[in-house]
Amino acid sequence: MIYQIFGIIFPVVAIVLAGYFYAAKYQPNMDSANSINISIFLPALMFSVLSKESFHLQIFQNLAISAVLIILGSGCIAWLVAKMLGISIKTFVPPMMFSNTGNVGLPIAVLAFGEVALGTAVVLFAIEMLLHFTLGASLLSRRSNLSSVVKSPVLLATLAGLLINFIGFELWIPAIKTLDLLGQAAIPLLLFTLGVRLVGVNFDEWKLGALGAVLCPLSGIVIALLMVSIFEFEGLHYQQLILFSVLPPAVLNHMMAEKYKQQPKTVASIVMMGNMGSLIVLPITLFFIL
Repeated sequence: MIYQIFGIIFPVVAIVLAGYFYAAKYQPNMDSANSINISIFLPALMFSVLSKESFHLQIFQNLAISAVLIILGSGCIAWLVAKMLGISIKTFVPPMMFSNTGNVGLPIAVLAFGEVALGTAVVLFAIEMLLHFTLGASLLSRRSNLSSVVKSPVLLATLAGLLINFIGFELWIPAIKTLDLLGQAAIPLLLFTLGVRLVGVNFDEWKLGALGAVLCPLSGIVIALLMVSIFEFEGLHYQQLILFSVLPPAVLNHMMAEKYKQQPKTVASIVMMGNMGSLIVLPITLFFIL
């Protein structure tokens, strides 16, 4: 079991470290790569998975409800902790709500459970992204622009994939293969980008980051176990919901904090401490759910 878990975690850590050491030496500008990933590779992955005949949306209803409640419940717990400790709510709460379902969740799910898990992982990722760009943005600024969400390639690809699946339209096989190939580039690039972002992070707020590294997975797992008891999840859905609940804060939290000028350096510390803490949390979680 230990060797199996090591085999799951190693590729993820290795690609993140490759990004870190490359960035430390060459200081690359990843803006273009990130833009391509968000505009092409991730949408291709979402559309490819959701449009296939093997994907049945109705079996994910309870899982989707549970994911939404985990995000909202984690936010409520973080809000209470922030109020008790006098921490800025806009700085602390979003990273506790919105987890790294893209950079970490997708690759871990595939490596741990196989390609069969990709559909579930994509659903959880889509829910997290949608809530982050809507609810998360509104938490940081009441003047957030929701039109950018509607125009998001990831959202448009998600809706298009679901529509194709719903009406039962069969795509041209070469087109499917093309989308599959494009989508395969998304996950490695997400991990590499995470490593690049680790370079130059300020850990002055390490105490707050350590608090977040503990609270984020703890609040998530408490609500996830409650959802498991209510919906009686078993098998793959149980495993992926538990994994989803303990994922570290999303790197996107730092990007959003920069955009809305909400203590981005502090948020970066929270995000990166949380992702470093996941090196302990994720192996323990995998040990219990595999």
